[in-house]
Parts: sequence; structure tokens; C-alpha cells
Amino acid sequence: MSVKSENGKREAGSEYRKPGIPGGRAALVVAHPGHELRVHGWLGLSRPHVLVMTDGSGHSGRSRLASTSRVLDEAGAAPGSIYGRFSDAAIYKAMISHDFGLFTALAEELAAILIREQVDYVVGDAIEGYNSVHDVCRYLINAAVAMAQRMTGRQLGNFDFLLVGRPDICPQELRNRAVWLRLNDRVFKHKLVVARAYSEIASDVQSALREMGDDAFRTECLRPVAPDSTGIERLDEPPFYERYGEKQVAAGYYDCVLRYREHIIPLIEALESHRTRIG
Repeated sequence: MSVKSENGKREAGSEYRKPGIPGGRAALVVAHPGHELRVHGWLGLSRPHVLVMTDGSGHSGRSRLASTSRVLDEAGAAPGSIYGRFSDAAIYKAMISHDFGLFTALAEELAAILIREQVDYVVGDAIEGYNSVHDVCRYLINAAVAMAQRMTGRQLGNFDFLLVGRPDICPQELRNRAVWLRLNDRVFKHKLVVARAYSEIASDVQSALREMGDDAFRTECLRPVAPDSTGIERLDEPPFYERYGEKQVAAGYYDCVLRYREHIIPLIEALESHRTRIG
């Protein structure tokens, strides 16, 4: 978290610096506006370069970028050149139609940004099988980090965080290498105020707080991603987004269901093949 300086800008407060937080320049890469709320304490502390794939419009067509822009401005973080570039409908269509070129080009662009901005570590969405765009964002991050490392010879840190369920879930083998933030009362209270004020996802915020209790969100955990990770995770099948997609198609929001085996695995393989040729 950060505190206001005399000129009104946010400054990192030394009382919030926790042992183990990576040093250097950070990037936050997420699929949708609003994901930054899960790591709001880290956001204000690290002031990352923020990249957001979609505008968060869903099937409603209403962007929520303005709300995220307010969150970032208040925290002293800066949006980058990939910032709500796609509607959810457009990215969904690209996945359904096997438009792999869009994703390989996006991974290259992301790698170039990491190099240009001299990023030392990246934080982004985890693979959970809940939302296909969340998972694809992680596949893109892993490909971009690998390409940036090959092109520069520099090692970049790569961390994920959960968007579904408790934010402090971490496999036992990763716990000692994960970055843990336990927010103090003042910082935590501010995080809750900011989250509740994000009107477009207010019902989701309230549901999560009601289900898990406020204190579950006091802890923020950034989990290390293996340097050679492709992002291929054999999910329980069918993943949640397939089952949900069937309901969305039945409701008339989409024309066909996005499938893990039919659409996502070929996309992962295309990104993996592409990244091995770059650098």
C-alpha cells in the first residue's frame, strides 16, 4: 500500500515493505479490469506497469476500464499500451475461431513491453479453469516471459495469484518461495473500501466477502511460476467455463461453447511452438 505525499501522489510507505517482496520494476498483467483488487496491497506498494487484455464488458457491452483506471491512479500505478484492447466478445471469438495469430502476436508484443519497460518480475492471473480468458492470459504471460528471457538473457520473476476462492491457497511445494503480504488494519480497511466502491463488480465482491469472510482477503499471495512453464495444466474436465458456456449459449449470449480440448489446448500448443522459435 502507499501513503499520500505532500504533492498528493502516492508514495510507498516503509511500514508496508514486507520481507521477500521482489525488488525492481514490476508488471501486472491481467485478463479483466478489476483483477487488481485481489492484489491491491501489493499494487500500491510496487506500483507496477499495468496491462489489461480486455475491457471487462462481458456480454453486456459495458466497459469497466474507467473504474480500474481510478484504482490505478489512486495507487500510483500506470496503465500500459495493452489496456482494454479487446472486448470479451472479440477475444472469445478469436479463441473459438482458432485465430492463433492474434495470440502469438500479442505474446510477442507483451514480451517487447517487458523488455522496453525493463521489467524485473511479472504478476498475473492464475490458471483455475474458471474463466477461459483468465487462463489464456496466463498462457500469454508464460510465453512472453520466456521470449523476453531468451531475447535479453535476463531472468524475469513470474508469479500468479488466484481469482476464485481464498487468495491464500498455495501448494505446499511453493509456499516457501511464494510472496506473502499480510496487510495491516489500515491498509486492509482501505482495500475493502476500494473493492466495495468498484460498482461494476459490487455483487461479486459482496458475494466473495460473504462466502469467505472479510479477513480472507487480508492476505495476498503471489505464487512462483516455473521458468519453463508452458501453462498447460490438465484441468478437471469439463472445466467450469465449459459448463457455464453451455448456459450462456442457451441464453443466446454466444453462438457456441468454448471447449478446453477443442479450443484451448491447440492455442496453448500454438503459443509454445511460437515461443520456441523466438529469441
